[in-house]
Amino acid sequence: MMPKRILLAVALGSMAIIAPLIAPNDYIVGTLARICLYATLALGLNIVVGFAGLLDIGYVAFFGIGSYIYALLCSPHFGLHLPFLLALPIVVVATALCGLAPGYALLLLARVVAGLFGGVLGGLTFAIVADLVPYERRASATAIVAAAFSLSAVAGVPISLWIAAHFSWRAPFLALAAFSAVVALVAMRLIPPLAAHVSAGGPRGPLAQVRAIFTVPNHLRSFAFMTLLMGSVFTVIPFIAAYNVANVGVAEADLAVIYFAGGATTLVTAQVIGRLADRYGKERLFTILGLISIVPILITTHMPPLPLAEVVALSVLFFVFVPGRFGPATALVTGSVEPRLRGSFMTFNASIQQLASGFASLAAGLIVGRAFDGALTNFGAVGWLSAICTVACLWLVRRIRIVDAGSAKASS
Repeated sequence: MMPKRILLAVALGSMAIIAPLIAPNDYIVGTLARICLYATLALGLNIVVGFAGLLDIGYVAFFGIGSYIYALLCSPHFGLHLPFLLALPIVVVATALCGLAPGYALLLLARVVAGLFGGVLGGLTFAIVADLVPYERRASATAIVAAAFSLSAVAGVPISLWIAAHFSWRAPFLALAAFSAVVALVAMRLIPPLAAHVSAGGPRGPLAQVRAIFTVPNHLRSFAFMTLLMGSVFTVIPFIAAYNVANVGVAEADLAVIYFAGGATTLVTAQVIGRLADRYGKERLFTILGLISIVPILITTHMPPLPLAEVVALSVLFFVFVPGRFGPATALVTGSVEPRLRGSFMTFNASIQQLASGFASLAAGLIVGRAFDGALTNFGAVGWLSAICTVACLWLVRRIRIVDAGSAKASS
Protein backbone atom coordinates (compact mmCIF):
# COMPACT_ATOMS: atom_id res chain seq x y z
CA MET A 1 0.00 0.00 0.00
CA MET A 2 2.76 2.44 0.89
CA PRO A 3 4.58 2.24 -2.51
CA LYS A 4 1.30 3.06 -4.30
CA ARG A 5 0.76 6.09 -2.11
CA ILE A 6 4.32 7.27 -2.78
CA LEU A 7 3.86 6.81 -6.53
CA LEU A 8 0.59 8.72 -6.40
CA ALA A 9 2.25 11.56 -4.49
CA VAL A 10 5.04 11.72 -7.09
CA ALA A 11 2.47 11.77 -9.90
CA LEU A 12 0.54 14.59 -8.23
CA GLY A 13 3.72 16.60 -7.76
CA SER A 14 4.72 16.12 -11.39
CA MET A 15 1.26 17.17 -12.55
CA ALA A 16 1.42 20.30 -10.42
CA ILE A 17 4.79 21.30 -11.88
CA ILE A 18 3.72 20.69 -15.49
CA ALA A 19 0.20 22.16 -15.22
CA PRO A 20 1.15 25.87 -15.14
CA LEU A 21 3.27 25.41 -18.26
CA ILE A 22 0.62 23.72 -20.40
CA ALA A 23 -2.65 25.15 -19.09
CA PRO A 24 -4.05 27.84 -21.39
CA ASN A 25 -5.57 30.03 -18.69
CA ASP A 26 -5.96 30.56 -14.96
CA TYR A 27 -9.25 28.64 -14.89
CA ILE A 28 -7.58 25.46 -16.18
CA VAL A 29 -4.62 25.99 -13.84
CA GLY A 30 -7.01 26.31 -10.92
CA THR A 31 -8.92 23.18 -11.95
CA LEU A 32 -5.73 21.13 -12.19
CA ALA A 33 -4.57 22.61 -8.89
CA ARG A 34 -7.74 21.47 -7.15
CA ILE A 35 -7.38 17.98 -8.62
CA CYS A 36 -3.87 17.71 -7.17
CA LEU A 37 -4.58 19.38 -3.85
CA TYR A 38 -7.75 17.47 -3.04
CA ALA A 39 -6.21 14.16 -4.04
CA THR A 40 -3.38 15.00 -1.64
CA LEU A 41 -5.94 15.85 1.03
CA ALA A 42 -7.66 12.52 0.41
CA LEU A 43 -4.37 10.74 1.03
CA GLY A 44 -3.64 12.71 4.18
CA LEU A 45 -7.13 12.35 5.63
CA ASN A 46 -7.53 8.77 4.42
CA ILE A 47 -10.87 9.54 2.72
CA VAL A 48 -12.30 8.86 -0.71
CA VAL A 49 -11.13 11.36 -3.34
CA GLY A 50 -14.77 12.10 -4.24
CA PHE A 51 -15.37 13.38 -0.72
CA ALA A 52 -12.31 15.59 -1.09
CA GLY A 53 -14.02 17.15 -4.10
CA LEU A 54 -16.79 18.35 -1.77
CA LEU A 55 -14.20 20.63 -0.21
CA ASP A 56 -13.97 22.40 -3.57
CA ILE A 57 -17.75 22.59 -3.92
CA GLY A 58 -18.02 24.01 -0.40
CA TYR A 59 -15.49 26.74 -1.16
CA VAL A 60 -16.70 27.68 -4.66
CA ALA A 61 -20.41 27.58 -3.84
CA PHE A 62 -20.04 29.78 -0.78
CA PHE A 63 -17.63 32.05 -2.67
CA GLY A 64 -20.56 32.87 -4.93
CA ILE A 65 -22.97 33.12 -2.00
CA GLY A 66 -20.59 35.47 -0.22
CA SER A 67 -20.33 37.67 -3.31
CA TYR A 68 -24.08 38.02 -3.64
CA ILE A 69 -24.72 38.48 0.10
CA TYR A 70 -22.15 41.25 0.30
CA ALA A 71 -23.49 42.90 -2.85
CA LEU A 72 -26.98 42.85 -1.32
CA LEU A 73 -26.02 44.02 2.14
CA CYS A 74 -23.25 46.50 1.30
CA SER A 75 -24.49 49.86 2.57
CA PRO A 76 -22.68 52.93 1.24
CA HIS A 77 -22.21 54.55 4.66
CA PHE A 78 -19.94 51.69 5.80
CA GLY A 79 -17.25 52.39 3.20
CA LEU A 80 -15.28 49.82 1.24
CA HIS A 81 -12.36 49.50 3.65
CA LEU A 82 -14.42 48.19 6.58
CA PRO A 83 -15.79 44.95 5.08
CA PHE A 84 -12.52 44.30 3.26
CA LEU A 85 -10.41 44.59 6.38
CA LEU A 86 -12.93 42.52 8.31
CA ALA A 87 -13.21 39.79 5.68
CA LEU A 88 -9.45 39.45 5.15
CA PRO A 89 -8.59 38.36 8.73
CA ILE A 90 -11.56 35.98 8.72
CA VAL A 91 -10.26 34.34 5.55
CA VAL A 92 -6.81 34.10 7.14
CA VAL A 93 -8.20 32.41 10.26
CA ALA A 94 -10.42 30.07 8.20
CA THR A 95 -7.42 29.07 6.07
CA ALA A 96 -5.38 28.33 9.20
CA LEU A 97 -8.26 26.24 10.59
CA CYS A 98 -8.14 24.18 7.38
CA GLY A 99 -4.62 23.17 8.33
CA LEU A 100 -5.56 22.53 11.96
CA ALA A 101 -8.82 20.63 11.33
CA PRO A 102 -8.71 17.20 13.03
CA GLY A 103 -11.17 15.64 10.61
CA TYR A 104 -13.11 15.94 7.39
CA ALA A 105 -16.22 17.68 8.79
CA LEU A 106 -14.33 20.55 10.38
CA LEU A 107 -12.13 20.89 7.30
CA LEU A 108 -15.23 21.22 5.13
CA LEU A 109 -16.69 23.81 7.52
CA ALA A 110 -13.47 25.85 7.43
CA ARG A 111 -13.52 25.77 3.63
CA VAL A 112 -17.11 27.02 3.62
CA VAL A 113 -16.19 29.95 5.86
CA ALA A 114 -13.14 30.76 3.72
CA GLY A 115 -15.26 30.69 0.58
CA LEU A 116 -18.03 32.81 2.11
CA PHE A 117 -15.71 35.67 3.01
CA GLY A 118 -13.44 35.08 0.03
CA GLY A 119 -16.41 35.99 -2.13
CA VAL A 120 -16.48 39.38 -0.42
CA LEU A 121 -12.80 39.97 -1.18
CA GLY A 122 -13.10 39.05 -4.87
CA GLY A 123 -15.15 42.01 -6.06
CA LEU A 124 -13.79 44.44 -3.46
CA THR A 125 -10.21 44.06 -4.67
CA PHE A 126 -10.88 45.89 -7.92
CA ALA A 127 -13.34 48.23 -6.20
CA ILE A 128 -10.63 49.39 -3.79
CA VAL A 129 -8.13 49.76 -6.63
CA ALA A 130 -10.70 51.93 -8.39
CA ASP A 131 -11.10 54.12 -5.30
CA LEU A 132 -7.39 54.48 -4.60
CA VAL A 133 -6.22 55.02 -8.17
CA PRO A 134 -7.56 57.90 -10.30
CA TYR A 135 -9.38 56.90 -13.47
CA GLU A 136 -6.57 58.36 -15.59
CA ARG A 137 -4.12 55.76 -14.20
CA ARG A 138 -6.52 52.93 -13.46
CA ALA A 139 -5.76 50.68 -16.46
CA SER A 140 -2.14 50.36 -15.32
CA ALA A 141 -3.27 49.50 -11.79
CA THR A 142 -5.77 46.86 -12.90
CA ALA A 143 -3.11 45.32 -15.15
CA ILE A 144 -0.79 44.94 -12.14
CA VAL A 145 -3.53 43.33 -10.05
CA ALA A 146 -4.45 40.97 -12.88
CA ALA A 147 -0.79 39.97 -13.20
CA ALA A 148 -0.74 39.21 -9.47
CA PHE A 149 -3.74 36.90 -9.86
CA SER A 150 -2.00 35.05 -12.69
CA LEU A 151 1.27 34.78 -10.80
CA SER A 152 -0.47 33.40 -7.72
CA ALA A 153 -2.26 30.78 -9.80
CA VAL A 154 0.87 29.68 -11.66
CA ALA A 155 3.30 29.73 -8.74
CA GLY A 156 0.92 28.55 -6.04
CA VAL A 157 0.28 25.10 -7.50
CA PRO A 158 3.81 23.64 -7.50
CA ILE A 159 4.79 25.45 -4.29
CA SER A 160 1.76 24.07 -2.40
CA LEU A 161 2.35 20.53 -3.66
CA TRP A 162 6.06 20.74 -2.83
CA ILE A 163 5.24 21.85 0.72
CA ALA A 164 2.63 19.09 1.07
CA ALA A 165 5.05 16.45 -0.22
CA HIS A 166 7.83 17.48 2.17
CA PHE A 167 5.69 18.08 5.27
CA SER A 168 1.97 17.20 5.22
CA TRP A 169 -1.29 18.22 3.60
CA ARG A 170 -1.81 20.67 6.46
CA ALA A 171 1.37 22.61 5.75
CA PRO A 172 0.19 24.50 2.61
CA PHE A 173 -2.86 25.84 4.47
CA LEU A 174 -0.77 26.98 7.42
CA ALA A 175 1.91 28.52 5.18
CA LEU A 176 -0.74 30.37 3.18
CA ALA A 177 -2.40 31.59 6.37
CA ALA A 178 0.91 32.90 7.70
CA PHE A 179 1.70 34.70 4.45
CA SER A 180 -1.85 36.10 4.26
CA ALA A 181 -1.60 37.34 7.85
CA VAL A 182 1.42 39.43 6.86
CA VAL A 183 -0.51 40.76 3.85
CA ALA A 184 -3.50 41.57 6.08
CA LEU A 185 -1.31 43.55 8.50
CA VAL A 186 0.24 45.50 5.64
CA ALA A 187 -3.21 46.14 4.12
CA MET A 188 -4.60 47.41 7.43
CA ARG A 189 -1.70 49.82 7.69
CA LEU A 190 -1.60 51.04 4.09
CA ILE A 191 -5.23 51.14 2.92
CA PRO A 192 -6.58 54.58 3.81
CA PRO A 193 -10.15 55.32 4.92
CA LEU A 194 -12.45 55.28 1.90
CA ALA A 195 -15.79 56.26 3.42
CA ALA A 196 -15.83 59.97 2.70
CA HIS A 197 -17.06 59.69 -0.88
CA VAL A 198 -19.88 57.24 -0.08
CA SER A 199 -21.30 58.65 3.16
CA ALA A 200 -22.76 61.57 1.24
CA GLY A 201 -25.17 59.19 -0.44
CA GLY A 202 -26.84 58.42 2.90
CA PRO A 203 -27.86 55.02 4.25
CA ARG A 204 -29.41 52.63 1.78
CA GLY A 205 -31.10 49.29 2.42
CA PRO A 206 -30.26 46.09 0.56
CA LEU A 207 -33.21 46.21 -1.86
CA ALA A 208 -32.66 49.89 -2.54
CA GLN A 209 -29.00 49.10 -3.17
CA VAL A 210 -29.95 46.46 -5.74
CA ARG A 211 -32.40 48.81 -7.42
CA ALA A 212 -29.76 51.53 -7.54
CA ILE A 213 -27.46 49.16 -9.44
CA PHE A 214 -29.80 47.23 -11.72
CA THR A 215 -32.11 50.08 -12.73
CA VAL A 216 -29.35 52.21 -14.21
CA PRO A 217 -28.98 51.54 -17.97
CA ASN A 218 -25.28 52.42 -17.86
CA HIS A 219 -24.68 49.68 -15.27
CA LEU A 220 -26.58 47.14 -17.35
CA ARG A 221 -24.52 48.05 -20.40
CA SER A 222 -21.34 47.48 -18.36
CA PHE A 223 -22.58 44.07 -17.19
CA ALA A 224 -23.52 43.12 -20.76
CA PHE A 225 -20.13 44.35 -21.98
CA MET A 226 -18.21 42.16 -19.52
CA THR A 227 -20.50 39.19 -20.25
CA LEU A 228 -19.78 39.41 -23.98
CA LEU A 229 -16.06 39.95 -23.34
CA MET A 230 -15.88 36.82 -21.19
CA GLY A 231 -17.83 34.98 -23.88
CA SER A 232 -15.38 36.03 -26.57
CA VAL A 233 -12.50 34.57 -24.54
CA PHE A 234 -13.89 31.43 -22.89
CA THR A 235 -15.54 30.06 -25.99
CA VAL A 236 -12.05 29.60 -27.45
CA ILE A 237 -9.44 29.19 -24.70
CA PRO A 238 -10.63 25.88 -23.17
CA PHE A 239 -10.17 24.07 -26.50
CA ILE A 240 -6.88 25.54 -27.75
CA ALA A 241 -4.64 22.81 -26.36
CA ALA A 242 -6.79 19.98 -27.72
CA TYR A 243 -7.09 21.66 -31.13
CA ASN A 244 -3.33 22.26 -31.38
CA VAL A 245 -2.63 18.60 -30.66
CA ALA A 246 -5.43 16.98 -32.67
CA ASN A 247 -5.64 19.35 -35.66
CA VAL A 248 -2.44 21.38 -35.88
CA GLY A 249 -0.11 18.48 -35.11
CA VAL A 250 1.63 19.93 -32.06
CA ALA A 251 3.11 17.29 -29.78
CA GLU A 252 1.73 17.32 -26.25
CA ALA A 253 5.25 17.81 -24.92
CA ASP A 254 5.54 21.01 -26.99
CA LEU A 255 2.44 22.62 -25.50
CA ALA A 256 4.61 23.80 -22.61
CA VAL A 257 6.70 25.83 -25.07
CA ILE A 258 3.59 27.53 -26.50
CA TYR A 259 2.11 28.52 -23.17
CA PHE A 260 5.40 29.49 -21.61
CA ALA A 261 6.10 31.86 -24.52
CA GLY A 262 2.57 33.25 -24.43
CA GLY A 263 2.47 33.63 -20.64
CA ALA A 264 5.90 35.24 -20.36
CA THR A 265 5.07 37.72 -23.12
CA THR A 266 1.70 38.58 -21.61
CA LEU A 267 3.20 39.46 -18.22
CA VAL A 268 5.16 42.20 -20.00
CA THR A 269 2.66 43.36 -22.61
CA ALA A 270 -0.20 43.62 -20.09
CA GLN A 271 1.70 46.36 -18.27
CA VAL A 272 2.46 48.13 -21.56
CA ILE A 273 -1.20 47.95 -22.59
CA GLY A 274 -2.26 49.38 -19.23
CA ARG A 275 0.04 52.38 -19.61
CA LEU A 276 -1.06 52.98 -23.21
CA ALA A 277 -4.72 52.84 -22.13
CA ASP A 278 -4.09 55.46 -19.45
CA ARG A 279 -2.23 57.68 -21.87
CA TYR A 280 -4.41 57.47 -24.97
CA GLY A 281 -7.80 56.51 -23.49
CA LYS A 282 -9.35 53.25 -22.34
CA GLU A 283 -12.14 53.20 -24.91
CA ARG A 284 -9.81 54.03 -27.80
CA LEU A 285 -7.24 51.39 -26.88
CA PHE A 286 -9.89 48.75 -26.22
CA THR A 287 -11.36 49.43 -29.65
CA ILE A 288 -7.95 49.05 -31.29
CA LEU A 289 -7.17 45.86 -29.36
CA GLY A 290 -10.65 44.48 -30.06
CA LEU A 291 -10.31 44.97 -33.80
CA ILE A 292 -6.81 43.47 -33.84
CA SER A 293 -7.83 40.55 -31.59
CA ILE A 294 -10.34 39.26 -34.13
CA VAL A 295 -7.44 38.26 -36.39
CA PRO A 296 -5.60 35.95 -33.90
CA ILE A 297 -8.96 34.55 -32.75
CA LEU A 298 -9.86 33.44 -36.26
CA ILE A 299 -6.31 32.26 -36.96
CA THR A 300 -6.22 30.20 -33.77
CA THR A 301 -9.58 28.54 -34.47
CA HIS A 302 -8.83 27.84 -38.18
CA MET A 303 -5.13 27.01 -37.89
CA PRO A 304 -3.89 24.30 -40.29
CA PRO A 305 -0.93 22.01 -39.55
CA LEU A 306 2.13 24.22 -39.10
CA PRO A 307 5.70 23.99 -37.79
CA LEU A 308 6.06 24.54 -34.07
CA ALA A 309 7.86 27.89 -34.46
CA GLU A 310 4.95 29.34 -36.43
CA VAL A 311 2.39 27.97 -33.97
CA VAL A 312 4.30 29.58 -31.08
CA ALA A 313 4.44 32.94 -32.87
CA LEU A 314 0.72 32.91 -33.69
CA SER A 315 -0.17 31.77 -30.18
CA VAL A 316 1.81 34.65 -28.68
CA LEU A 317 -0.28 37.06 -30.77
CA PHE A 318 -3.43 35.46 -29.35
CA PHE A 319 -2.26 35.73 -25.74
CA VAL A 320 -1.12 39.33 -26.17
CA PHE A 321 -4.22 40.78 -27.84
CA VAL A 322 -7.12 38.64 -26.60
CA PRO A 323 -6.54 38.59 -22.81
CA GLY A 324 -4.83 42.00 -23.18
CA ARG A 325 -8.24 43.61 -23.64
CA PHE A 326 -9.18 43.03 -20.01
CA GLY A 327 -6.97 45.82 -18.63
CA PRO A 328 -8.71 48.73 -20.35
CA ALA A 329 -12.07 46.93 -20.15
CA THR A 330 -11.91 46.58 -16.35
CA ALA A 331 -10.83 50.19 -15.96
CA LEU A 332 -13.79 51.31 -18.09
CA VAL A 333 -16.24 49.26 -16.04
CA THR A 334 -14.95 50.62 -12.73
CA GLY A 335 -15.49 54.13 -14.08
CA SER A 336 -19.07 53.46 -15.14
CA VAL A 337 -20.42 53.43 -11.57
CA GLU A 338 -20.53 56.09 -8.89
CA PRO A 339 -18.04 55.48 -6.06
CA ARG A 340 -20.84 55.13 -3.47
CA LEU A 341 -22.15 52.04 -5.33
CA ARG A 342 -18.87 50.60 -6.50
CA GLY A 343 -18.45 47.93 -3.82
CA SER A 344 -21.75 46.21 -4.57
CA PHE A 345 -21.41 46.84 -8.30
CA MET A 346 -17.98 45.23 -8.60
CA THR A 347 -19.04 42.27 -6.48
CA PHE A 348 -22.02 41.64 -8.74
CA ASN A 349 -19.70 42.12 -11.72
CA ALA A 350 -17.28 39.46 -10.42
CA SER A 351 -20.13 36.96 -10.07
CA ILE A 352 -21.48 37.80 -13.53
CA GLN A 353 -18.03 37.27 -15.03
CA GLN A 354 -17.75 33.81 -13.47
CA LEU A 355 -21.19 32.85 -14.75
CA ALA A 356 -20.42 34.20 -18.22
CA SER A 357 -17.16 32.25 -18.49
CA GLY A 358 -18.90 29.05 -17.44
CA PHE A 359 -21.79 29.43 -19.88
CA ALA A 360 -19.39 30.40 -22.68
CA SER A 361 -17.36 27.22 -22.18
CA LEU A 362 -20.58 25.18 -22.02
CA ALA A 363 -21.92 26.73 -25.23
CA ALA A 364 -18.65 26.14 -27.06
CA GLY A 365 -18.60 22.55 -25.81
CA LEU A 366 -21.99 21.98 -27.39
CA ILE A 367 -20.67 23.26 -30.73
CA VAL A 368 -17.27 21.56 -30.86
CA GLY A 369 -17.23 17.90 -31.81
CA ARG A 370 -14.65 15.23 -32.52
CA ALA A 371 -14.14 13.32 -35.75
CA PHE A 372 -13.32 9.61 -35.97
CA ASP A 373 -9.62 10.41 -36.33
CA GLY A 374 -9.67 12.46 -33.13
CA ALA A 375 -9.62 15.88 -34.78
CA LEU A 376 -11.86 18.60 -33.35
CA THR A 377 -14.73 19.75 -35.56
CA ASN A 378 -16.62 23.06 -35.68
CA PHE A 379 -13.89 24.92 -33.81
CA GLY A 380 -13.93 27.44 -36.62
CA ALA A 381 -17.60 28.16 -35.86
CA VAL A 382 -16.60 28.84 -32.26
CA GLY A 383 -14.03 31.30 -33.56
CA TRP A 384 -16.69 33.19 -35.51
CA LEU A 385 -18.91 33.20 -32.41
CA SER A 386 -16.03 34.71 -30.44
CA ALA A 387 -15.52 37.31 -33.17
CA ILE A 388 -19.22 38.24 -33.06
CA CYS A 389 -19.01 38.69 -29.28
CA THR A 390 -15.96 40.92 -29.81
CA VAL A 391 -17.80 43.08 -32.36
CA ALA A 392 -20.71 43.38 -29.93
CA CYS A 393 -18.23 44.54 -27.27
CA LEU A 394 -16.93 47.20 -29.66
CA TRP A 395 -20.49 48.44 -30.11
CA LEU A 396 -21.25 48.44 -26.39
CA VAL A 397 -18.02 50.07 -25.23
CA ARG A 398 -18.94 53.27 -27.04
CA ARG A 399 -22.17 53.42 -25.03
CA ILE A 400 -20.63 53.07 -21.58
CA ARG A 401 -20.64 56.47 -19.88
CA ILE A 402 -17.86 57.30 -17.43
CA VAL A 403 -19.38 58.75 -14.26
CA ASP A 404 -16.39 58.43 -11.91
CA ALA A 405 -16.29 61.69 -9.98
CA GLY A 406 -12.49 61.48 -9.90
CA SER A 407 -12.19 61.58 -13.67
CA ALA A 408 -11.84 64.81 -15.53
CA LYS A 409 -13.48 63.06 -18.45
CA ALA A 410 -16.59 62.03 -16.55
CA SER A 411 -19.66 62.53 -18.57
CA SER A 412 -22.33 64.86 -17.38
